[in-house]
Amino acid sequence: MTDRQKDVLDTVLRLLVEEGDALTMTAVARRASCSKETLYKWFGDRDGLLTATVQWQASKVRVATVDREGLDLASLSASLEGFARDWLRVISSDTSIALNRVAVGHAGSGKDDLGRIVLENGRFALARRLKPLLEAGREKGLLDFADAETAFRTFFGLVGRDVQVRLLLGDRLDLTEAEIGGDAVRATQQFLALYGAKTGPRGL
Repeated sequence: MTDRQKDVLDTVLRLLVEEGDALTMTAVARRASCSKETLYKWFGDRDGLLTATVQWQASKVRVATVDREGLDLASLSASLEGFARDWLRVISSDTSIALNRVAVGHAGSGKDDLGRIVLENGRFALARRLKPLLEAGREKGLLDFADAETAFRTFFGLVGRDVQVRLLLGDRLDLTEAEIGGDAVRATQQFLALYGAKTGPRGL
């Protein structure tokens, strides 16, 4: 995406915080100082705009490029901690809370398919990006698990705990960078305690 398109998606996120379910293409065009025709050309309909917005939000959770040959316990831990920090920052942001509240409110309502959009381009997309790292760790003998999806769900749960649910329900958690960093380290250590290979890396 161009920087201009990213600016528009940031506008969508801000409007979701302010207006929630009332978000319209007209409001986005007005706030972003562009025409509705441009929005339709770039993103298609409202669902397309929301899909791009979710993808933009999820892209802020990064996964380090996997060096399968050089992967060791230290680099694996650092990558998992980085993923955890990014995800906690995203889910605790006002924009993410607003987006997920709208998605939950629409689930099963028939209004649009925002729930599916958030799942497919949020949680499921994050799983597709992190699983190669987990599988690389298994190949190197650093991790021991039978199913990558189960291992991912365990790590996801250890990172998020009850934080996202509490935020969606209005609990005013003010996560500092120090708290986010500590939670990321703790979740990684707990995950490695559960899934770390007991015999050490292969070849040792």
